[in-house]
Amino acid sequence: MEYIENKTFDEIKVGESAELVRTLTSNDIELFAVISGDVNPAHVDEEFAHSDFFHKIVVHGMWGGSLISTVLGTELPGPGTIYIEQSLNFKKPIGIGDTVTVRITAKEKNPLNKDITFFCSITNQKDEEVTNGTSVVRAPTTKIRRPRMELSKVTLHKPKKLYEELIKIVHNVELVKTAVIHPVDEVSLLGAIESAQANLIIPILVGPEKKIHAVADKLKIDLSPYEIISTPHSHAAAEKGVSLAREGHVKALMKGALHTDELMHAALNKVSGIRTERRMSHVFVMDVPSYPKLILVSDAAINIYPTLEDKKDIIQNAIDIAVAIGISCPKVALLSVVETVSSKIQSTLDAAALCKMADREQIKGGILDGPLAFDTIVSKDAAKIKGIVSSVAGQADVIITPDLESGNMLVKQLEYLSDAQSAGIVLGAKVPIILTSRSDTSLTRLASSALAAIMVCKNHTSRLKKR
Repeated sequence: MEYIENKTFDEIKVGESAELVRTLTSNDIELFAVISGDVNPAHVDEEFAHSDFFHKIVVHGMWGGSLISTVLGTELPGPGTIYIEQSLNFKKPIGIGDTVTVRITAKEKNPLNKDITFFCSITNQKDEEVTNGTSVVRAPTTKIRRPRMELSKVTLHKPKKLYEELIKIVHNVELVKTAVIHPVDEVSLLGAIESAQANLIIPILVGPEKKIHAVADKLKIDLSPYEIISTPHSHAAAEKGVSLAREGHVKALMKGALHTDELMHAALNKVSGIRTERRMSHVFVMDVPSYPKLILVSDAAINIYPTLEDKKDIIQNAIDIAVAIGISCPKVALLSVVETVSSKIQSTLDAAALCKMADREQIKGGILDGPLAFDTIVSKDAAKIKGIVSSVAGQADVIITPDLESGNMLVKQLEYLSDAQSAGIVLGAKVPIILTSRSDTSLTRLASSALAAIMVCKNHTSRLKKR
């Protein structure tokens, strides 16, 4: 066990010093901003910082001050030290990648009150002094030796990261005319209007007009800029919205305050629906704080017990959207409970067959591997321990779940236990369908709208290429 031990007032001699060396990272700056609440753009806004005095991101001056405190509290004098006074002179900025040496030197001792004055200096890797000053502390008079406490692990995660990444992709894309089906509650109407205000969609509100206006009045939303198509009830709204999509009047659908089954029943109708030759499936795009990149999960909302042929289309839909958001050759992991093929576990047989189908180019655009258990899908260490040699294991872009039950449970666990953000749409129809839940956040709805806009743009570009 590591210990932390002090030096008492009597043990410390004038001229005695202690130091620490630290290299500044972007995480240090962000964490200091989170703790202090100091969001001066010179420290956290790269675009602003490049136009500011130093032309780069620099750390808060008091970050260096906090390192001085670290040396005083943990090295010299160490535990039992009481801070009395601190003065600092800031001479040069500290930027990302700079390695600083923080040194304190005992300058004067006061035996009456056991105070010690230290000279403090911070120098960078060029031996340039960036900060100096003096500290006055009340030194401990008794020896203290304690186990060194292990600090909590901190994971920094931007709440808007998923949305911001999708918005970068959708920038300059034409607004998508979208039929919003039955937006008669606050959540669904607000989600549609916020997506419109974010320049993602042009909403056409389909549902009972009086109910829509009642909600708008409650939320104090002006509906005059938006078209409303009145229908008597949710069933009629679903049929009308699907009809608009089938006839080409809208390029996307958005679910409002009605059951998913009701909307999908209209969409899947063999005569009046918007089916294509490909099976419809839902894809979640997820930002999980503990995973280094976006990861897609399918299918967790539409296909309950998909067949092998269904899974082929589910995978192709997921690959298509992965490519659309900038993943050039998606790594697709086929989830099961083990990594070996067993006749007793259907998901392992399906995974083996799907991998061979990819080899024969029945599935295109991605790299498939499976069966893989969840640990080997997301952890390179787990894959190494189990002896799994794979270009997918530990670095998957897409997870294909065996069925809706496992998929939905996985997504909910990531959202509620790992603080993951998600956005999702249904693909395989003539237009993308934005499926939202009552518990979805505003950011989730905006990100889902952005996904739909990206897919509409991709499909339009593909059709132009075919011509």
